[in-house]
Amino acid sequence: MNRFRAPVFITALTAVAVTPATAADDSGYDRVWQHANLYQSESGTLRSLALSGRLQADASYFDADEGDFDDISWRRLRFGFTAKFANHWKAQLEGDFDLNEWPPGEWYNRLTDAYVGWNPDKSRDLRILKHSAGFTLDGATSSKKLLTLQRNNLTNNLWFTAEYFTGISMQGETDDHWNYRVGVFSSDGNDEWSKFDAGYFTLTSLGYNWASALDMDNASVRLDYVYNQRDTDANTRDLSNVVTLSTQWEQGNWGLWTDLGSGRGYFQQPDIIGLTLMPFYNLTERLQFLFRYTWLDSDGDNGLRLGRYENAVVDGRGDRYNEYYLGANLFFYGHKLKWQTGLQYAE
Repeated sequence: MNRFRAPVFITALTAVAVTPATAADDSGYDRVWQHANLYQSESGTLRSLALSGRLQADASYFDADEGDFDDISWRRLRFGFTAKFANHWKAQLEGDFDLNEWPPGEWYNRLTDAYVGWNPDKSRDLRILKHSAGFTLDGATSSKKLLTLQRNNLTNNLWFTAEYFTGISMQGETDDHWNYRVGVFSSDGNDEWSKFDAGYFTLTSLGYNWASALDMDNASVRLDYVYNQRDTDANTRDLSNVVTLSTQWEQGNWGLWTDLGSGRGYFQQPDIIGLTLMPFYNLTERLQFLFRYTWLDSDGDNGLRLGRYENAVVDGRGDRYNEYYLGANLFFYGHKLKWQTGLQYAE
């Protein structure tokens, strides 16, 4: 087992290019984001065309038992287009690029969202080809909308961090507060569309929002289940069954998000169990403070991966993991333009 202790300072600026928000904004951000809309029509085959993507810059500093580390880098650059067509059809094509590479000809990494879909109403959102297979609390949250700079380590160990897989899925929500998602995906690691050289996994999610019954702003509970076929060529985790229970409780300025999950290992991977608790408080509409605690345990030696920042200091795995994260988020334009800062201590 690798012994590791590290306090970490992390900060990031995120800008997201998507279609403009519906709420009015008196600071002029709406006028800037309007340029993401390239085309709009009420008739014809093509109804709209818009830019999509995200740009995130990270700065981090470590002081660990095993050594120090500091870095400033471009964390994410995603860029592409979204289109809507007649009869509720849609399509998205987006790529992932690494601005830290030189020369620019080496920037391209892979396709992320590259799918066609059908979305007649909020209860039916069908997607075919390559798209996000989200489960766990943070795995089902877009990196554009994370409250912390990186996904928690429970998600890092149980979720399939490649995120984008070729498959077919249907998701939606009903008027009586239910929401669901079902999908089947190829588990190979192709950077473009899958060649189906590996196995497959299925994703089933079912949730319910008790907000009305409890007189709260949000009271969502969701159960995720993933069956993952064993395959040495899979770009997933070596886990045959993953179950997570995620909750989101929000009332006024206060909130509490939680995640409880377990995974049954195969090959050399031990079973994993873990818990994440994340309370937060919105001091104003723009300023948010939060705390996150993550606990993980593996039923065997070296069953746990370290997080992104810890891996920058030391390689290897461990048996138990504890993390404490204290963060502050400054929202200039909601999740479209924000500054995030965090202090993290991991053992």
